[in-house]
Amino acid sequence: MVRTPKNQALGKALRQAREEHGLTLRAFAKRLERDPGVLSRWETGDRTPRPEQVAQVLTSLSINGERYEEIVALAYGADDPNWVATTLPAQRQQLEAVMDLERRATQIVEVSPLMIPGLLQTSDYIGAVMEGGGVPESEIGARTAHRISRREAITGQRPPGLVAFIGEAALHQVIGSRAVMRAQLQFLDRMAARANVELRVVPLASGWHPGLEGPFFLIRSGLDEVVHLENRKSGLFLHEHADVKIYREAVGMVESVSRNAHESRSIIADLARRMEERR
Repeated sequence: MVRTPKNQALGKALRQAREEHGLTLRAFAKRLERDPGVLSRWETGDRTPRPEQVAQVLTSLSINGERYEEIVALAYGADDPNWVATTLPAQRQQLEAVMDLERRATQIVEVSPLMIPGLLQTSDYIGAVMEGGGVPESEIGARTAHRISRREAITGQRPPGLVAFIGEAALHQVIGSRAVMRAQLQFLDRMAARANVELRVVPLASGWHPGLEGPFFLIRSGLDEVVHLENRKSGLFLHEHADVKIYREAVGMVESVSRNAHESRSIIADLARRMEERR
């Protein structure tokens, strides 16, 4: 059985629920009168339990209410080729799955034609995006902190390689204020100095390329590759080989029209310097 982002998210939720109650896998399997090997494969995503089996696990752990409903919902369509999230709870589950994949990744490729890539956004830039998007002021601080925590994936010990293709338009689009953008560009320049981070600017004059169809992530972990796409209303995971291959080829097309890493860093640093001079 192929592991999917959704059944891995389900497995993680089941494992966390068990561990919160201080139960070993063997002890919990005995309580449920199930083979501990089967339970282990549920938790790793190598095998997907049926919704009624998930319900049995959660009921045994006295988990109910909204959390119960969200975890059981993960069991439906967990083996499907696509994971589409349109509700807020499902989008939250997808974001957690993205963060988990980023922490385990060997390489992350992000194509972002109109905005600064999420892993490279400053807190002020994130806050300005949320404020402009109508997020309640009382929620902006917590949401910003949550997004900033994603950066630990590329700044911690043994981080994955990050290749970020940034549309030139994103460097000139003022989000929040000129001061916010100046600090954002300066931060990009500092991140580009990291050995595991490669920034590639895609010029406005590059003509058509797949990045113009919308932003996307390609996350690689060992032999596994998944694609994540996100828009204002929904998120989508793709994991089947044919689908991932299309986006891998798209990365190659974007790379062919982008500036190299040295030129890109010079473009970013020069723009940041000019904004500093105009203060």
